[in-house]
Amino acid sequence: MKVTTWNVNSVRTRLQHVTDWLQTNPVDVLCLQETKVVDKDFPEQAFTDIGYHAYFYGQKSYNGVALISKEPLEEVQMGFGDVMNSEAVGNLDDQKRVISGVIGDVRVVNLYVPNGSSIGSDKYEYKLSWLALLKQYLTAQLSVHSKLNVCGDFNIALENKDIYTDKKRDKHIMSSPKERETLRDVLSVGLSDAFRKFTDEGGHFSWWDYRTNSFARNTGWRIDHHYLSAELYEQATSCTIDTTPRGLERPSDHTPVTVEY
Repeated sequence: MKVTTWNVNSVRTRLQHVTDWLQTNPVDVLCLQETKVVDKDFPEQAFTDIGYHAYFYGQKSYNGVALISKEPLEEVQMGFGDVMNSEAVGNLDDQKRVISGVIGDVRVVNLYVPNGSSIGSDKYEYKLSWLALLKQYLTAQLSVHSKLNVCGDFNIALENKDIYTDKKRDKHIMSSPKERETLRDVLSVGLSDAFRKFTDEGGHFSWWDYRTNSFARNTGWRIDHHYLSAELYEQATSCTIDTTPRGLERPSDHTPVTVEY
């Protein structure tokens, strides 16, 4: 089975990129983030036309997640609220950032983690609160599903080698010590980085800022991840980053990351 995560930065703007990529790379599940479209306007037919099923949870102009699958998914869940009680969730489902479904004996959880804007800001505190709830959510999922693939745009580079430079990393959003500490706490429920099972060195990135010609210079960050439960981690046979779509005309600033098991 192959599962891919890809922040497409507007599914309607990149629709041709996504459908072309899927036809060249027929993965079992494609997890999209930052779809930026309300559900009634999601381009479902474009995926149906190439033999895929689409499940989506979106909002206008911001956020939004979707699962595109070869076979119909079971037990599709939208948001934290399909798993957690409303008191625990509070307002953290107001932004559409979580969708999951079961394929075979694997639950795939697709996430778009908040960016956080700047260290110490209200959005930064929101990000930390969101991650704290994510830990509870994943604990609940693991109590039911021993095979869990948690993927998406995490907006955190967990290690220094996941960033092109060491400069100011402790004071930069997406690499601050508190963000890293909080994500490691989330992963402590029993999840491991699939990419690092196969590739230990730095210099491999999944996001490049649109500014300063960063893709051509490879001044990127690795912030798009697959985290696997122990049983699934043992079964993983590869995890790769496909940089090709980032070089297309008007691309997303992220590129697909695929795990196979």
